[in-house]
Amino acid sequence: MTSLQMSAKEEMVEKFLDAAARGDLTHVSTLLSHAPSLINQTGYSGWTALMLAARNGHYHVVEKLLELGCDKFLVNSSSQTACDIARFWGHRHISNLLGRTDHGCSRILPSSNLDPQENYFSRETLDRLSAKRTDKTWLEAKQSHGDTVYLLFSNLSPMVSDGTAGEELKLCRFRYEAVKDLLQKPASVLVFLGVEKRKSVSPSSQAEPPAWFAISADGDAAELLTRCREKSCSFPKTPNRDLLKFSEEEAGIVAQARAVLAWHSRYSFCPTCGSSTSLEEGGYKRSCLNSQCRSLQGVHNTCYPRVDPVVIMLVVHPDGNQCLLGRKKVFPVGMFSCLAGFVEPGETMEDAVRREVEEESGVTVGPVQYVSCQPWPMPSNLMIGCIAVAMTTDIKVDENEIEEARWFSRQQVVESLLKGAGPSFTVPPRQTIAHQLIRHWIGMNSNL
Repeated sequence: MTSLQMSAKEEMVEKFLDAAARGDLTHVSTLLSHAPSLINQTGYSGWTALMLAARNGHYHVVEKLLELGCDKFLVNSSSQTACDIARFWGHRHISNLLGRTDHGCSRILPSSNLDPQENYFSRETLDRLSAKRTDKTWLEAKQSHGDTVYLLFSNLSPMVSDGTAGEELKLCRFRYEAVKDLLQKPASVLVFLGVEKRKSVSPSSQAEPPAWFAISADGDAAELLTRCREKSCSFPKTPNRDLLKFSEEEAGIVAQARAVLAWHSRYSFCPTCGSSTSLEEGGYKRSCLNSQCRSLQGVHNTCYPRVDPVVIMLVVHPDGNQCLLGRKKVFPVGMFSCLAGFVEPGETMEDAVRREVEEESGVTVGPVQYVSCQPWPMPSNLMIGCIAVAMTTDIKVDENEIEEARWFSRQQVVESLLKGAGPSFTVPPRQTIAHQLIRHWIGMNSNL
């Protein structure tokens, strides 16, 4: 008898979930009127009726389920809420409905988009204290303070102490006495990076945490190296490879310093009128010395460090079990990565994803979902990581952009991630957002 009762219950749950997936509002309402406990029942992989309705774009079913008190914060076996699922499939009207807070409730919707993972170069080790950048007295006092830390850069490369094979690089840190002569040189560029974040706050502690500065010094790199007490110091020559060898904490500092210094290296002269510029606000502004220049009127982006937005996307096949990866001629042999491209003026992130994918591979894209972003200080990009769903699958490569593009199965990608090399390709290193996007996709439910 118990076995028959269980079978009947399972059958009713299956009918309820099927009705929600099909968008049959009448059947959903009828079943709930007879058995209200069905509302949060789950089926395969922890999917609820709300998730299935959200997946298939059935707004009125979602609305009814919410009205009857279903739990929109439940997650499936892939840790996705109904809101996550609606957002992924481009049902913005449904994700907006699910994302609303009720009666000022402070509970935060558990969503991967609201809690993006921390990528390499993203760790904020320092408190930037941007409000202090205009306080010249405070900055000057910090520059000569005994605890202040200085980082030396030459040709946009930081001085590092070389680790042995396989070990992390470490930034060489200097005190004021070791660099004060460089601060007097007109060609040197000084950037205030911030102060160290306190790991704990003690009421008895009144001392301010140490400040950090970066110096870009022209001149002989060999002479700069003599200032370091370490036996093996150097300036990395290949940033795309060497700058991936720091700890997560130091990588974030390098990203900030290098991006700002790269901007200074390109804006020594005013891009509006061609006159010389002066450095202000702790290295975060350059002002034209020509009093008649129109850049001095109002706010101009030529006066402040620029960040170039780049979309980088993993395109998922309509079957959910393949992804599109491409390679450029400059890539290491056998490596394939996510497609990427710059966001153009007046263009949304989603439209940039669709345009770049179609231009490079000939594949058209539908829904686009933001995953996370990564500063990329080579020289000053912000990589905006997305997952996108393909609407077509035929590939026609633009050979001016990439050398090859292919669909790779989930199994091929898993083998490449686990073994370091799949049957025919490798993925980018873990420090890249491309690697993290690929890993993110592998962790998703294949039937999304």
